[in-house]
Amino acid sequence: MVEVVIQRYTREAGVRNLERNLAALARAAAVRVAEQEQTIPLSKDMHRLASPLLENRLSEGTEVEMEIIPMNESNHEISNTFSIASPLVVDEPMLEKVLGPPQFDDREAAERVATPGISVGLVWTAFGGEVQFVEATSMAGKGELHLTGQLGDVIKESAQIALTWVRARAIDLKLAAADESNLLEGRDVHIHFPAGATPKDGPSAGVTLVTALVSLFSQKRVRADTAMTGEMTLRGLVLPVGGIKDKILAAHRYGIKRVILPERNLKDLAEVPCSCAWQSRDSTS
Repeated sequence: MVEVVIQRYTREAGVRNLERNLAALARAAAVRVAEQEQTIPLSKDMHRLASPLLENRLSEGTEVEMEIIPMNESNHEISNTFSIASPLVVDEPMLEKVLGPPQFDDREAAERVATPGISVGLVWTAFGGEVQFVEATSMAGKGELHLTGQLGDVIKESAQIALTWVRARAIDLKLAAADESNLLEGRDVHIHFPAGATPKDGPSAGVTLVTALVSLFSQKRVRADTAMTGEMTLRGLVLPVGGIKDKILAAHRYGIKRVILPERNLKDLAEVPCSCAWQSRDSTS
């Protein structure tokens, strides 16, 4: 259940919320144990031990503890009590009752990357690594690029570079025929970064933007279990970026199976735990 709490109720660089959630579960479990505990007083008639309640508990495999408590030392009267403690199992219904509905879904990536034009990127924030989706779509227009998602100047430039690179290589990538090399002929492209209330900036989304645009124009979906990061140049070179450890850990928490990194970031993998699977590729074309 600890793993379920981590996957569905916490997604942060530290463990503060995890500690709070586990403490809430511990308090709820303590209350349930106190409410379920039952004590059966026994008299001198030992045949009453075979009470229906005790028999049922014994048949269910419940632990029964005997405690001898001296009630009056002057006349040595002794009263025996049996304490019946039912085992408490913290299951998913209890998690939802105590912590509420799950805040995160393990299937979110697969559901969001269900259509062409969507890719999964990795970004670094003040709170650690984060998974960032990039959505691209096209519609009838005049060949303009629209950007939304509270973006900074650097990430806007990355989007323009990505679109220019894809347009320049449309024929090589088999995105258009030789006589139809202009991908924006009669249509606009809109790129959106979800979670619009969160400011976003930095060059590391270049590879993610290129992937989203190629997916859009080719009408081929991107693998939902793959995330990427890397700065893209106008010539198609992928430059190294920072925060690799935090980004890979974020992908691991999200259930991502593959991470595509710039080759020059291979040295940063020494800081990544071995349990995090990764795959590195160099893109120079």
